[in-house]
Amino acid sequence: MLTFALAGNQNCGKTTLFNCLTGSNQHVGNFPGVTVDQKSGDLKDVKDCRVVDLPGIYSIRPYTGEEIVTRDFLLSGHVDGIINIVDATNIERNLYLTLQLLELKLPMVLALNMMDEVRGNGGSINIAELSDRLGIPVVPISAAKSEGISELIAQAVAVAKGKVMPKRLDFCKDGAIHRCIHAVSHVIEDHASKMGIPARFAATKVIENDPDILLNLGLSQNEIELIEHTVIEMEDESGLDRNAAIASMRYDFIEEVCRDTVVKCHESKERLRSIKIDSVLTDKYLALPIFFGVMFLVFYLTFGLVGSYLSGLMEQGIGALKSLVDSGLVAYGINPVVHSLVVDGIFEGVGSVLSFLPYIVVLFFFLSILEDTGYMARVAFVMDRLLRKIGLSGRSFVPMLIGFGCSVPAIMATRTLSSERDRRMTMLLIPFMSCSAKIPVYAMLSAAFFPQSAALCMIILYIGGMLLGILLALVLKSTLFKGKPVPFVMELPNYRFPSARSVAMLLWEKTKDFVTKAFTVIFLASVIIWFLQTFDLKLNVVDLGVNPEDSILAQIGKLLAPMFKPLGLDNWKVVTSLISGLTAKETVVSTLGVLTGSSGDGLVAALQNMLTVPAACAFMAFTLLYTPCFAAISTIKREFNSRLKTAGVVVFQCVIAWIIGCGVYNVALLCI
Repeated sequence: MLTFALAGNQNCGKTTLFNCLTGSNQHVGNFPGVTVDQKSGDLKDVKDCRVVDLPGIYSIRPYTGEEIVTRDFLLSGHVDGIINIVDATNIERNLYLTLQLLELKLPMVLALNMMDEVRGNGGSINIAELSDRLGIPVVPISAAKSEGISELIAQAVAVAKGKVMPKRLDFCKDGAIHRCIHAVSHVIEDHASKMGIPARFAATKVIENDPDILLNLGLSQNEIELIEHTVIEMEDESGLDRNAAIASMRYDFIEEVCRDTVVKCHESKERLRSIKIDSVLTDKYLALPIFFGVMFLVFYLTFGLVGSYLSGLMEQGIGALKSLVDSGLVAYGINPVVHSLVVDGIFEGVGSVLSFLPYIVVLFFFLSILEDTGYMARVAFVMDRLLRKIGLSGRSFVPMLIGFGCSVPAIMATRTLSSERDRRMTMLLIPFMSCSAKIPVYAMLSAAFFPQSAALCMIILYIGGMLLGILLALVLKSTLFKGKPVPFVMELPNYRFPSARSVAMLLWEKTKDFVTKAFTVIFLASVIIWFLQTFDLKLNVVDLGVNPEDSILAQIGKLLAPMFKPLGLDNWKVVTSLISGLTAKETVVSTLGVLTGSSGDGLVAALQNMLTVPAACAFMAFTLLYTPCFAAISTIKREFNSRLKTAGVVVFQCVIAWIIGCGVYNVALLCI
């Protein structure tokens, strides 16, 4: 099995290329020891080859979790080749990472992406000359149009199987920097060999004062002093500090190569178009109103028009299947308990959740389009000014935005923040961003109590969560997390038409995740809830039509119900559904489906009998704010590396949810 690492800058088309290389043969996990997503897949049409999509970075410097993950993975000894994707329209900046990758002395091929844009704007690149100067194969491609992909795969496999190393590792001219690198290389050569990394790469890392490399090399005190003396001499002679000197060496080489191989294109029509659009979308006064207007339209289409129609069709299909199975089981004469398990447990539980799948698919369809066009990058830029006022930078907006999908990857995404202060503070705020798992709960309660204002109800919940997060951040900024956020630097990509393939892949992933959860976690939760409701403490079958309160579940619910009475939620069925929501928020709906023996319109009618409008408002507020699922709690524990702190976060979130829910209930009583 050959393993290729796909490496490149952010916004260079890496994800699009990864999809082209792997098709649908993708797997998502975590890099060993860290909670940063690892996306890998088998190369299509090639046996025994896989590619690992590394996080987008600009250099191999240990500033962020992404850079550390990339460096450690490339040095792990498990990489047979590197596919380095470079944005041909911005080749000078992209080649900086390329030079660092070359120093790793691994088989490597350069994928020169967006060549169609270069040619379309009057530019050109001498591919053969660039390949000769860098000492590696260079393949022109267009990932968005799937051009050059076959040749890229063939070249990558060839260099990996033949163990063809880069022909050039030295980029410095004669002078102080040249002498310093070679002197340090000579000192650490034996140590680097024992560590299993190239001496040239290790030397530049030592000069840049990389603490991990310095520690693992195991240098003696004399060697450290000799290296430090050499570096100081270089700084004095060049007039640059160590980091600036190394950067200057690389950029001097890049400028020389580009001068000889690249004919720069004129300002692209994509860039000119982006500048015109940004003059409106990032305007000081218009940016936020436009953003909220866009999100209102997305929510209206999702919950008030398209999503509700598709959800109705899904509900009808599930209802028809349930009736068919019900009739079949009755005709077969199956045991009543088993009949109850299948119809009242599985169909009412899993089926009630599946009916809300269209809402999630439609929502992520629109969000993926906004992300693919480049608009979401602008939103992060616009949000930087606001987030700084609450003690965060615009970079924190990205994990918080991911939190609208799922809290688990959002918490993982905080690894991209270079400041530990910003990272921990962002983690505490992510649960206030309403994840997609809560959509079925909101949709169910909106349909029951606010059928004419479902979209508005959703917007209030989402914005309410964000506003509470902002208030909490203001408190944290002045107490637990004093200090200033790190500066925010982000490249704004040109606006582009969204890739149908990328959108389809995202929708497939979200659908697969939801359906997988429905038939695993939610299925198991539905069966457990059915069991607890069907039997009493002596394991006798309860007659739900006569004595439903004799069940085990009813006894548990009654114990907890007094805690929720100030929120108007003293019905044991409602309380039980909230507790089951700790496994996954979708199980709130499935639990209510099992307990009421209904789904769809029947469940809506049951809720109208169980809750008042103020209690329904409190229910939604509590669902919005209380602790995420067990998976999110587990992720928080890994990030904080402390059970006590994790328990504190869980208790804090539940207390906040209870207080806000109580307040919402009492305000609603006065207003309704």
